[in-house]
This record gives sequence, C-alpha cells and structure tokens, in this order.
Amino acid sequence: MKKIIISSILSLTMLFGFLAPTNTEASTKPISTADNIILEGTKYIGTKYRYGGISPSGFDCSGFVVYTYKQITGKTLPRSSAAIYKSGTAVKKNQLQKGDILVFNTSGRGASHVAIYIGNNKFLHASSSKGVRIDSLSNSYWGPKYLGAKRYL
Repeated sequence: MKKIIISSILSLTMLFGFLAPTNTEASTKPISTADNIILEGTKYIGTKYRYGGISPSGFDCSGFVVYTYKQITGKTLPRSSAAIYKSGTAVKKNQLQKGDILVFNTSGRGASHVAIYIGNNKFLHASSSKGVRIDSLSNSYWGPKYLGAKRYL
C-alpha cells in the first residue's frame, strides 16, 4: 500500500512538473512597458532632489517623471506638473494601473507634484525633502493632496 501511495505521488509530481513553466520559460516572458518604467525609476531611489533637475545628478518631481518615461518609451512628456495634468488621458483613482502618472496639489494652487504609480497604492517620486523614494497614497500627507492621474502609455 505504501509503495502505491509513493508511486502515485511521484507520478503526480512528474506530471505537474511537465505542465508547470520552467525557470527559463518564466524568464522569457516579456516585461510590460509600465514595469520597465518602474524598474528604471527605482534605479534612482536615493537620488537627491534638485529644483529644476532633469538628470540622475538631481531631479525635481516632473524632471524625474519626464526623464524616466523618456528612457523607456522615447516619448517626451510635458515638463511641468501642471502641463502633465493638462494632457494625457484622465484615469479614475479606482482604475489606476502601473505606470500611470499621479498628480498632487501640494501648493494649494493646483497641480504641483507628479509621481509614477507602481501598484498596490504606492508611487515613486522625487520628494523635495528626501529625494527619489517610494510613498503610499494612504500616507496622511499625500492622500489628501491627490488631485488625479493621467495615462501616457
């Protein structure tokens, strides 16, 4: 009886092993443009904030978003937070997808900060106080300042 159970388990293991993708198959799955944008953006975590900055030597928020998108898509986005908010395709908060650009009102005068949505209610951005970092839309500072989102992909 023991031999039959062991034999059955081994047979099932072999069968499911043939059906499951191998590591090689999984690694050849194409990565989405949005995931590539996120990967590119995460390279710069810790980069210092610099007003007007548009390169890895220092970014402001829109400089970071514009630079990251350009590296992956080749597209040149509008340079300011307000201009980014005026163009692109509007996205409802409950329909956010990775790679969408989040827009915040941090000044009290409209669109003044942008970030890249990375999923799970989190975003990647160049913060004036801490440089390039990841934050949450649930954060007590950022949540109330959320203005909207735009899709450029």
